[in-house]
Amino acid sequence: MNALITTLLRTAIHPGPSQPEPDLPGPLGRLLWEAQSLALLGARFYLANVFFSSGLTKLRDWSSTLALFQDIYNVPVLPPVLAAYMGTAGELVLPVLLVAGLAGRFAGAGLFVVNLMAALSLSADDFSPAAQWQHTTWGLLALALVLCGAGRWSIDRYSFGRITRSM
Repeated sequence: MNALITTLLRTAIHPGPSQPEPDLPGPLGRLLWEAQSLALLGARFYLANVFFSSGLTKLRDWSSTLALFQDIYNVPVLPPVLAAYMGTAGELVLPVLLVAGLAGRFAGAGLFVVNLMAALSLSADDFSPAAQWQHTTWGLLALALVLCGAGRWSIDRYSFGRITRSM
């Protein structure tokens, strides 16, 4: 059990590649590595802005948020009030982790689930093509963070070696 927890923790905080791809020629590999780091940073900040803003909107008018979850959103499995609390907490906590680059894969996976639940909870009539496009974009960016990690410019990158050596 301890080994499983250690493996999950290492996976959640792994920042992704720490050096350019060895298969590519020197300057090209370095350029792609820098571009990937910049793209991951941009994805982290963009997703954090979208979801944190949504969480703040829910907090500003909590009674309306509860009404939406009870009357409009059909969140699978969870009771509406619990879904409202969990969704809002995820939209406020996970973006902070993303901006810091702390547990980037975990935060990306969490926002992927929040986004998926938001998309699944809307009826087809309430889900316009523009909203579908936005949710698809957010889901793909969150999935990229899960697959690639938080990148070079993250707390994960600087703490990964220290944390994994102590395990």
